[in-house]
Amino acid sequence: MVPFPPGGSTDTAARIIADRMRVPLGQTVVVENVGGAGGTIGVGRIARAAPDGYTIDIGQWDTHVGSIIYPLTYDLQKDFQPIGLLSLNPQLMIARRGFPADDLKGLVAWMKANPDKATFVDQNAAARVTGILMQQATGTTVQFIPYRGAGPAMQAMLGGQVDLMVVQAAVTLPQARAGTVKILANLSPARSSVIPNIPTSAESGIPGLYASGWFGLFGPRGLPKEVLARLNDAMVKGLADPKVRERFTDLGLDVAAREHQSPEGLAAFHKAEVDKWWPIIKSANIKVE
Repeated sequence: MVPFPPGGSTDTAARIIADRMRVPLGQTVVVENVGGAGGTIGVGRIARAAPDGYTIDIGQWDTHVGSIIYPLTYDLQKDFQPIGLLSLNPQLMIARRGFPADDLKGLVAWMKANPDKATFVDQNAAARVTGILMQQATGTTVQFIPYRGAGPAMQAMLGGQVDLMVVQAAVTLPQARAGTVKILANLSPARSSVIPNIPTSAESGIPGLYASGWFGLFGPRGLPKEVLARLNDAMVKGLADPKVRERFTDLGLDVAAREHQSPEGLAAFHKAEVDKWWPIIKSANIKVE
């Protein structure tokens, strides 16, 4: 289950790993897109699914950490079973082609000279949180424009309907290579090995403006140990496939370190993300009704 519409980075990564997992599992892995409410509708289905291993989701920071900004009907720490971490994904600040700024410093200068004019895509929790943190860090304001996912939002950006978006490299790189969007900054704490030429937000003059990006597989709480082991084994074998790794690299995804690919590794990684981000989100009083 992909909790966003087709066409985004989550959907693309899910289809790559699902296709490879079918070999060790000995059966087809069907990808279903269930978008809406920042991914919480689809993730809610996983929380309520039978713990038999037949229903899992590709989760990420937006759906399994940042989604506390939404009113949830499930517990992010208690209702899911981590299966394994797939990748670390640079989050990029991008602008439409023709936007009058080419980097983060230029963006802030333009926003201060043109208050309330910048339109900012609000397609998930990461976008909303990053947009608010940017406003607080720079004393600027943006107009949030809601979209159901990165795929529809990118189409709007290509059509010149929105100015700015925070999105994973997997969605951005094909368009940036074609010259249809501009990358302003990498919002990761450090430069990515996949796109080392893109400066970080700290290097661009806004220290502390960063966003976490990653993909991991989750199931409902209560998966039998043998089922969990089989799903993890299929995922690990998929990530070891050179063709999968090559496709991930092409999308700007750094394959997760082996120690994080285990259920215990993702559980520890997820807890660290919660411990880091929830105090920031709560102190900034970021909520979406």
